[in-house]
Amino acid sequence: QVHLVESGGGLVQAGGSLRLSCAASGRTPSSYAMGWFRQAPGKEREFVAAISWSGSITYYADSVKGRFTISTDNAKNTVDLQMNSLKPEDTAIYYCAASNRGSYYLSRLQYINYWGQGTQVTVSS
Repeated sequence: QVHLVESGGGLVQAGGSLRLSCAASGRTPSSYAMGWFRQAPGKEREFVAAISWSGSITYYADSVKGRFTISTDNAKNTVDLQMNSLKPEDTAIYYCAASNRGSYYLSRLQYINYWGQGTQVTVSS
């Protein structure tokens, strides 16, 4: 069992920045690729970013490329998502996710083994 806890959400104006953090604990979190998804009201949960536990491989959704950066701190067992140039359409609940299939497959919901509880991000126009 891997336990994921997100933090760092909040309210920000368009063009601003937020940093989300996900703390992983439990059974060998280093065996899992990590990532972030988001879900806006009335919409399906969608992939945002993924990273291998080593931090050497990353993937991003086209909608966030160049604005969001995912990173890991293996010593702390955390995965962060730095979000810059935020837009109102980035408003959603952001979920941390873990997959034992690797960072490439983490973008697919069916390969997620564990989810965090979610943290709200609201971007005002």
